[in-house]
Amino acid sequence: MNLDIFRAYDIRGVFGVDFEPKDFYHIACAYTACFQPKTVAVGHDVRESSPELWRQVASGLQDSGVDVLNLGQISTDMLYFAVVHYGMDGGIVISASHNPAVYNGMKLVRRHAAPISADTGLFEIRDAIESGIFFRKPKRYCRGTLRLALFLDAYLEHLWSFVDRQRLSEKRIVLNANGGLAGQIADRLLIDTPIQVCQRLFTEPDGSFAKIPGGRPDPLRPENRGLTTSIVQQTGADLAVVWDADADRCFFFDETGTFVEGCYITALLAEKLLQQRGSGRVIFDPRAIWAVENAVVSGGGVPILSRCGHSLIKAGMRESKALFAGEASGHYYFRDNFYADNGMIPFLLVLEYLSVEGMSLAEAMNPLRLAYPVSGEINFSFEKRCEMREALSVVNDAMHRWNDPCLETSIDGLSVRFLSSSGSWRFNLRESNTEPLLRLNVETVADEDLLIEKTTKISEELERIGGRRETKFRWET
Repeated sequence: MNLDIFRAYDIRGVFGVDFEPKDFYHIACAYTACFQPKTVAVGHDVRESSPELWRQVASGLQDSGVDVLNLGQISTDMLYFAVVHYGMDGGIVISASHNPAVYNGMKLVRRHAAPISADTGLFEIRDAIESGIFFRKPKRYCRGTLRLALFLDAYLEHLWSFVDRQRLSEKRIVLNANGGLAGQIADRLLIDTPIQVCQRLFTEPDGSFAKIPGGRPDPLRPENRGLTTSIVQQTGADLAVVWDADADRCFFFDETGTFVEGCYITALLAEKLLQQRGSGRVIFDPRAIWAVENAVVSGGGVPILSRCGHSLIKAGMRESKALFAGEASGHYYFRDNFYADNGMIPFLLVLEYLSVEGMSLAEAMNPLRLAYPVSGEINFSFEKRCEMREALSVVNDAMHRWNDPCLETSIDGLSVRFLSSSGSWRFNLRESNTEPLLRLNVETVADEDLLIEKTTKISEELERIGGRRETKFRWET
């Protein structure tokens, strides 16, 4: 086993290269040794390798004396619900999220769906495997049991608790599930509502992802976005909703087929939830912050900046008892959802918001787009990871030639703002925690031309020192 599959937030690698099925058996044993659970819920995503890996995990837990609840084929956010709903000591979902089909992995949680990350025990599991120390069966050892859980109806009822279905008005929408389960869950939710699905893209579960452009079930891929845009324009739909393969991230396209950046959805949902609750803390990441800050402060809330990553966001939410959190990556977290992210709750909340306000998604988003233009996330690859750190250093030195930079507190990567009468702008440049990429986000205050100028300038600097831009600028044709 390549122990590099233990990442900051989860376990992920190439099946048959970085790990073999039996390695997941050992991970399950080490998980038991480190956390001593008595009951664990285990599910898997749609990937072709996932059922075999599920069997290895279930066997490892049972052989360690743990009772296993079989969740079957699920989305990642369904794991969080099941762990809390059944009062389990922990949970594991076999998944590699938006990675290609050759990848697989797992996310692990403890009681109350609290995530296990590098900071909260994931590396302890890795170290236990490396040392060969696994759970030693007691003399009166009994193998754990296995039982099946049928909880879809309870999960759907939980999702509906966030909105009033009677407030939904007629909408024509496009669904893109990227080969995962989201399409089937969405169809179940929309029964007996005035919402009409005018086109379904990749809503039948398909773990090969062979029909998806580029074979990557990732809504942020340019070729994947282009397909959704064209379908919206062809069908005249009111909006499109897109999920990644494990359905815990949710993205939107407005009626013109234009992609809606995650920071704008975070701002919209923060506004809506603060209106309902009157006050509350809202957590967001440092990639693009100005639209969210304005919405939270205007709504009487308290804005809190956090490092990127679901485990860090969830820990911060629990500590501050935050009402809501959103990431530019399309993860949205809710206090009433066990401080966990969920891909279906934003779907319902946005539909309710548009229905109640009587506006289109573009009408809701365009004021934010004009007030706080953003570049979207632009990825740069380097031959070696050490070169990414050197690039951060080079940009840090270069920015002092760009007119009075104000360096923000180092939360995640390099965040710098420039405030002047000639135009205010800001950027965040950070290393990805899940892929070997440097990620750039730029934003301005009401100045699209300045955004293009500064984004191009930083990109040229990164390319000059060896970075290869992997993402088209949104203004490129």
